[in-house]
Amino acid sequence: MEPNRPRKVAILGAGPAGLTAGWELNKSGEEFKVTFFEGDSQVGGISKTVQWKGWRFDLGGHRFFSKSSRVNELWDEMLYPEVMLLRPRKSRIYYRGKFFDYPLKALNALRNLGLYETTRCISSYILVRINPPKDQTTFEGWVAARFGWRLYRIFFKTYTEKVWGIPTTQLQATWAAQRIKSLSLKTAILDAFGLSRKQKLTSLIDEFKYPSLGPGELWESTQKKLVDCGFLFHMSDLVSEVNKISDSYTIKSVSGRTVEADAVFSSIPLSEIPRILRAPINVREAAANLRFRDFLVVCIPVILDEVLFDDNWIYIHDSGVKVGRIQNYASWSPKMVVPGTSCLGMEYFVSKGDELWTSRDSDLIILAKQELQKLGLNTKFHEEGGYVVRVPNAYPVYDSNYQDNVMLIRNWLSANHPNWFQIGRNGQHRYNNQDHSMLTASLAVESLVNNSRLVDYWDVNLDDEYHEEASQTRDAPVFPRTS
Repeated sequence: MEPNRPRKVAILGAGPAGLTAGWELNKSGEEFKVTFFEGDSQVGGISKTVQWKGWRFDLGGHRFFSKSSRVNELWDEMLYPEVMLLRPRKSRIYYRGKFFDYPLKALNALRNLGLYETTRCISSYILVRINPPKDQTTFEGWVAARFGWRLYRIFFKTYTEKVWGIPTTQLQATWAAQRIKSLSLKTAILDAFGLSRKQKLTSLIDEFKYPSLGPGELWESTQKKLVDCGFLFHMSDLVSEVNKISDSYTIKSVSGRTVEADAVFSSIPLSEIPRILRAPINVREAAANLRFRDFLVVCIPVILDEVLFDDNWIYIHDSGVKVGRIQNYASWSPKMVVPGTSCLGMEYFVSKGDELWTSRDSDLIILAKQELQKLGLNTKFHEEGGYVVRVPNAYPVYDSNYQDNVMLIRNWLSANHPNWFQIGRNGQHRYNNQDHSMLTASLAVESLVNNSRLVDYWDVNLDDEYHEEASQTRDAPVFPRTS
């Protein structure tokens, strides 16, 4: 080990990125003294598993599928492979009492819509080909031009506005182009009859790995193994202040702990870092302009025989209810539920401080049950009422200025804190899956250990495809600023 190689490392955040950083440091062959600070009482971040009265909840649904051999090897190391279940993949769209394939398949969609509605959709598509939307820089204009106004309103508008909380006219076309790529109603119909000349999109995965007790099982296993190797974990303890003296850091937490470190791996939201490090005012202003979308899950135990779908989750394209997605935890793993039951996770996309976020848990449970009945998806609830989990900072928002703000913070960190590594979803303000987050950490550790920046851990992009279907990058939508 070179004399200037850091030996004391602090890891801020014990989610997938932070724990992967610890794991890779332990594998490196170097001697590092590693201390974790985690604000929650359990590890895993948004990939943790919440437990309540015998049921387990996955926050958002985390399929263990990656095209990165590096990530797959890490999963096998962190959790014994035999603990992983191989689960069938199934998710559909629920609209007007019928299930539609996801992604949309022309024949299935048109069959479910019926002859009259199908005729209207095709007519709408023909009209939009004759008179396309003038502004296709927005999500609305871009999608309507490729599917027609009627199919756009049925399958795209409602769900997208639920997720991001703004009209689709304020959502830039970038996201649609990345998520839907070159698909249109015409190509979907040609594909259905095998007449398309274009290369077919990559097929959806049919199955995926999943820890039998939820994703938290993997991260809890990782924590235990790291503790056995001498790593320190300070749980329920947020970092309040960091001082840099020469090439080292003094880290202070809200509990009064003080830790010295030569290098820091942080998955704390990027928006918090300039404040913690006392950055110049322009850097702090850039951080203040980074925004997040939050969500909450209302978990409703139900009698298994009464669940009318076996999907892992379904998307709710119905403007008459507020729920956006519904998880069926028994379909993720039968070991996550009490025998004879399932648990439906009603997911609501919210913003901290809004009406749903501030509602009492008891009112949210009532709302969730009412919406399940309104949708006709379940009528027999378990005697236990329900459980609410709020998830702040779940989705980094990509507004029209976010790239400039992120780059300003990155450049400042690079110039002033070369041994400070921002990793993971919130750490980089990037809409990463857990395997992307793990890869940022793995590459960041490689950068530290090898004293090299040949591979930029900020630019993780596993390939040009989604995990499940061909598309461009895994980006959240871009919003224009309205103020």
